[in-house]
This record gives sequence, C-alpha cells and structure tokens, in this order.
Amino acid sequence: MYDKEKFFQDKAIERFIYSLENGWFAEGHELLEDDWNLYKKQGQKKKALALKGLINGATALALYFEKKRPHGYEKVWPVFLKYLPLLDEVKLEDKEKFYEARDLLFKINEKVKL
Repeated sequence: MYDKEKFFQDKAIERFIYSLENGWFAEGHELLEDDWNLYKKQGQKKKALALKGLINGATALALYFEKKRPHGYEKVWPVFLKYLPLLDEVKLEDKEKFYEARDLLFKINEKVKL
C-alpha cells in the first residue's frame, strides 16, 4: 500500500508521475491499479491494457532499483513495451499526462545497466 501522505495531486496519473520522479516505483505501480481495475470491469480492454503497460513499467523499475532483481526487470519491462502502442489508440482524460509518464519511464530506464 502506498503512503497517501506523500501525495497532494488530485489524479492518479499525476500521483504516478510524482512517484516516478521521486524514485517510488513500487508505490507508483499501486497508484494506477484502481483505474486499471475499473477499466477492466467496464470492459474497456484497451484502456486497461494501456494502464497495465505503465504499471508494468513502474514495476520493472521497482524490481531493478528497489528490489535489486535485474532478472525480474528483464521479464517485466517488455510488458510495458508490448502495451505502449495502446496509449495512442485510447481516449483518456489528460492524455498528455499519460504520455509524460511514458516518457519519464523511458528516461529513468536509461539508468538501467544490465
């Protein structure tokens, strides 16, 4: 569970970005899960998978930087890449924030040394 007191942003995607900026990758993973589950329940499969991609990007970075499990990172990062194209296909409120999150995941990933 993430520490709600760390966040002041209104929207989950904004909290997700803030968590990435601060290196809180495991917490970032959790921040989009409610929206992901909601889209799944509503039958909005592409939206759910687009969020799943971002969630897996944060998870991969958590595995690498926080858990020190590079092999786990190597398995999860490709899931982020797999679902990444769906961001272009779906309609999301504040879509530019989702692109910002995507770009930030790539920027942080540049620090991964395998």
